[in-house]
This record gives sequence, C-alpha cells and structure tokens, in this order.
Amino acid sequence: MPNTGCAPYPTAPHGVFCDPSRQKGAPSPDAFWAEAGLAEQGLASRPDVASLLESSPATGPILNVMEGLLPEGFLYRPDLLSEPEEADLVAHVRALQFSAVEMRGQVARRRAAHFGWVYGYESWRIEPGPPIPGFLEPLRERAATLAGVEPEALAEVLVTEYPEGAGIGWHRDAPQFGLVIGVSLLSGCRLRLQRRAGPARQTRAMILEPRSSYVLDGEVRWQWRHSIPPTKALRYSVTFRTLRDGRDIPDGAR
Repeated sequence: MPNTGCAPYPTAPHGVFCDPSRQKGAPSPDAFWAEAGLAEQGLASRPDVASLLESSPATGPILNVMEGLLPEGFLYRPDLLSEPEEADLVAHVRALQFSAVEMRGQVARRRAAHFGWVYGYESWRIEPGPPIPGFLEPLRERAATLAGVEPEALAEVLVTEYPEGAGIGWHRDAPQFGLVIGVSLLSGCRLRLQRRAGPARQTRAMILEPRSSYVLDGEVRWQWRHSIPPTKALRYSVTFRTLRDGRDIPDGAR
C-alpha cells in the first residue's frame, strides 16, 4: 500500500482507515477530530484516544484506535479513486438528468438519479428503473471488490447531487436494500451516526473525503441511523446497494 497514512482496519479485510495527520496538507490530529465531532461523542477523555491526540504523528496511525469506536460493519477507504478518475467520472455525472427529492410535501435541496431500481420517497416502495449507465460500471466493480461482493449484486445505484448547503437528515436506507456502499466526489462531508435515544443515545462521526468510499453492513447498517449536515461545497455521491429479500431483513429494521 502506498504511504498515504492509511492503515488496515483490524476486523475488515477490505477496509482501511486513514490517518489524516500523515496526509499532505491535512489538518492536525486535534483539528481533524474536532471536525469529526470527537468532543460530542464523549470519546476525547478516553485514555487511549487522549494519548494519541497528544502524541506525535510519527508514533503511528492515529486511527488504529478506531476499532471499537466506530460501529461494527463500517468500512472506510480514502483512496478508491485517483484525481483523474474522479474528474472523468464527475464529467459524466454532471450530464445526468437529476430529479427533485420530495418527501411529505417538502422538496429537498439535494437532487437524485436512480438506476437499476427506483425508490419512491413518498410510497416507500421500489420498482425497476433505468439500466445502470456504462460509465458507472468500472466504479461498481471497484466498490464490489471493496465490499467483497460480486458487481452484479449491486443492483441499484443512486447518484445524488448536494449543492452547497444541502444535506440529508437522520435516516436508515430503505429496508428493501441490503449492503450500502457510498463514494464521495468533488468535496468531502461529515457523516454522522447515531442509535437509540435519551440517556442511551450513542453517536459517532467520520469525515468522508473526496474520492473516498465507505461501506455500511451488519450492525451499522441495521441498528444505526446516519445523516450528513449541510455541505460546504458542491458534492456528488454515488451509492451502490444490494437488493434484499424481505425475509432477510433483520427484526426492527423495517
């Protein structure tokens, strides 16, 4: 693996976490964790985390400590695409016909394009959609390799345009879909995670860098909700999802 400041995720054969302190032009560890919401997660006081925040970046990848901090089933790879690959992909994405996202009579700031299957934001149902564009096939293959599935299993693709100031509220992906793989283009964002409510509420957060990819599977897919605060610049996301038989949907996830 190139010296990008990335380290293997201990429990995931295809996932890596990135140490921001070792990337060119990256913020300091303190600044990174502040942006990622470490303080709100109540983790900064943990001895293992605090010692890493105070240590020199040369002592090793900060994010080795992330095992046990982020939910089971969450994978992150910071370098799924190169900059030239991203530029070529964005040129195609910009040419797509995006549709408004309307839920409960409200039109969201983000816009979406569905392929393979279309999810009805008002009906909560899915139906067959237009074929997946050819320019997305190489990315689908790469995403499938990251998640350890066959490309054909990623039956649905959702391309979302987030203009500056757009975000998405707390939600869990529709239960008709299974594994979720997201790819960030053009600009980064903060992915927030939460489960339960009241005193038992748990929260986590992760910065999704441009050209990075994440996977939601297992516990994080079915027991946690996620959201993205308003973005600071135009961002596109490409989300691949498997189709799941209703009999395979975990209890409480419907």
